[in-house]
Amino acid sequence: MPKEIICTPEAPQSPMYSQAVKAGHTIYVAGTTGVDVTTGEFAGTTVKEQARQALLNCQAILRAAGATLSDAVMVHTLLMRPEDADDLAEVFEEFFPDVRPPRCVSKIGVDRPGLLVSIAMVAVTD
Repeated sequence: MPKEIICTPEAPQSPMYSQAVKAGHTIYVAGTTGVDVTTGEFAGTTVKEQARQALLNCQAILRAAGATLSDAVMVHTLLMRPEDADDLAEVFEEFFPDVRPPRCVSKIGVDRPGLLVSIAMVAVTD
């Protein structure tokens, strides 16, 4: 099965890895932070601000792959502070009001100043 590298200027990029890879109908989105591509900075200092931006970034990556957030079948969220889980859940309600994909939350293992959240996901299209 051929793989397609997904890349969009609408989401943060890294020379270290692809934003996403599409294999058949499945899209694997890399851990995506809450960096605003217009400023190159984190979207804010709260987990809500960063999670909202991270999900907007994931949405842009999925759009570049021909998918939407409603195609997500698994979401893995990494949090710096476990006590931010309730705030994270509030933001997820904004983006996934009806269809809530399975998700798991882990603690971020790297210490990057200002980083509060990173979101990876898997989506499947028809």
